[in-house]
Amino acid sequence: MQSYKILLADDHALFREGLKRILVEASDLEVIGEVADGLELLKTLSRVNPDMIMLDISMPNIRGIEAIKEIKTIHPDSKILVLTMHRDMEYLHQAIASGAHGYLLKEDADHELFLAIDKVKQGKIYVSPKLSEYLTEDWARIHRGEHEPASETEPLTTREREILKFVAEGKSNKEVASLLNISVRTVEHHRANIMDKLNLKNIAELIKYAIQKGYI
Repeated sequence: MQSYKILLADDHALFREGLKRILVEASDLEVIGEVADGLELLKTLSRVNPDMIMLDISMPNIRGIEAIKEIKTIHPDSKILVLTMHRDMEYLHQAIASGAHGYLLKEDADHELFLAIDKVKQGKIYVSPKLSEYLTEDWARIHRGEHEPASETEPLTTREREILKFVAEGKSNKEVASLLNISVRTVEHHRANIMDKLNLKNIAELIKYAIQKGYI
């Protein structure tokens, strides 16, 4: 029987190693690679074609949400299972809306991991039990016309969110330009737009916003 190929993306090496050991115990699963950040993930996907990508939301360089959108362009047939510690419903809504097929909390992974993988393999949407009841409540409220899910509309573009993250991590305009392969002037323009859109007055407020949103 042909093995089901999985690529792991998480910035915690010990977690990746533990997850890999668990997965390889299943005879039909094969871990074909592991990466520590979003940029490395996208580079790796130019060389390999996994059946499933298991990724975290909070990764360096490119966040999981942005990576999901890129994956859907590069490998539209690959399944995406988010494996994260974030219980915030906003992250769940963003992940599913971006194209993820499953959202598994790390705290549930010890007893839900293989169930999540099986459901996603079958083409179904999987959500951790601790979040699924709230997701159902949101769905019911929408269809009753009560209110939208409790998640804010993100005013920033994908590029602006990337730059916000880098700036909040302390990178200079020149470093950001190099990482994203754009000009310093373009970075400066985006920074100004970010500050204006979010009504931020200084870098301290920008960092606070990035932390609250989970960008760093």
